[in-house]
Amino acid sequence: MFRLTKRSVEALAIRDRDYLLWDGDVPGFGVRVYPSGKKTYLVQYRNGRRTRRYTIGSHGVLTADQARAEAKRLLGDVLRGEDPSATRQERRQAPTVTALCERFLRDYAAIHCKPSTNRSYEMLIRLHIRPALGPMLINDVTRADVAALHLKLSTDAPYQANRVLALISKLFNTAQDWGLRAEGSNPAHRIKKNREEEKKRYLSEEEQTRLGRVLNECLQDESETVFVISAIMLLMLTGCRRNEITTLRWDYIHYTHLDLPDSKTGRRRIPLPRDAYDILMSLPRRDGNPYVIQGITPDGYLTDLERPWRRIRERAGLEDVRLHDLRHTYASVAMQSGIDPFTLKEIMGHRNLQTTLRYAHLADDAVQRAAGSVAARLAASIGRQGGESRKLRIVT
Repeated sequence: MFRLTKRSVEALAIRDRDYLLWDGDVPGFGVRVYPSGKKTYLVQYRNGRRTRRYTIGSHGVLTADQARAEAKRLLGDVLRGEDPSATRQERRQAPTVTALCERFLRDYAAIHCKPSTNRSYEMLIRLHIRPALGPMLINDVTRADVAALHLKLSTDAPYQANRVLALISKLFNTAQDWGLRAEGSNPAHRIKKNREEEKKRYLSEEEQTRLGRVLNECLQDESETVFVISAIMLLMLTGCRRNEITTLRWDYIHYTHLDLPDSKTGRRRIPLPRDAYDILMSLPRRDGNPYVIQGITPDGYLTDLERPWRRIRERAGLEDVRLHDLRHTYASVAMQSGIDPFTLKEIMGHRNLQTTLRYAHLADDAVQRAAGSVAARLAASIGRQGGESRKLRIVT
């Protein structure tokens, strides 16, 4: 019986056409000889009614013994019901991470996400995910690959690294939903995020007064437009998010509330205080422009509130205050005024109560001050007993 060995394979004759020669020890294990002189090892097996062949590798790169060992392993897989040839074909046709990103943006993000979220996803994919993981097959990405990318980004931009990690997790969860990767195999799972310090900045009463004074000065000297000043004042008086004010339309306004058909958390009905309503009603309108806070174009809204805000906050000596901190200030004043978290959750448009409870410590401060005031009065009463001041001491 012919046995494939290094010597026997090298001695095979070259013919005008390629031909196969089978090993006598391992059924299905053979070698193909090409007219060019190239020789490749292969294994042949049956899958159902079909006969299939799987190329193991070239002679010279592999020895005959190495090829025989691989043939035995593959034939063992066939006995367990697997189809090595089909698996290889599927792998060759498997999508890359780049293809997954493109489909995710087209078939998921464009449909289910806000335009701003979609733009953020596109930026993170373009700058970080595609350069690092794009050429890899979806099933080849490991936790080590994702962890290495997260660590690399964490050096200079730890918060950005967390955003990339969250998006990778979303990408591979979606891949699982689409059947492109096995369930429970998300490579971003259990990778520890960088610690993030939550930015909380609230304007004190003195700072609120200072900001109000500067806003009025800017309005008087016309250093800022009435729409910029009104937008900032509305953010303060309503607790709205920036885009909820800058993209506000006239038909969303009612005497007692704003009816937003689409916000970050879906449709929102926002209470409209009389002071805010008066500001809205005082703004000039432009024919053909549906937006309250007008921008540069005849029919558009104000797209850049950040640069005017930086000028205003510098003038007010509030350089560390962000526009979003005006929303924080609204919530802090609400909690200190005794508004309960459940009511505040509805006013602020939070998805869950936990977000609102971040401001609970502000209410605790008010309670603490009240309790301290009561205790001080009681302590004074205790000290006046018997006509002289006494100190109570605990004896141990």
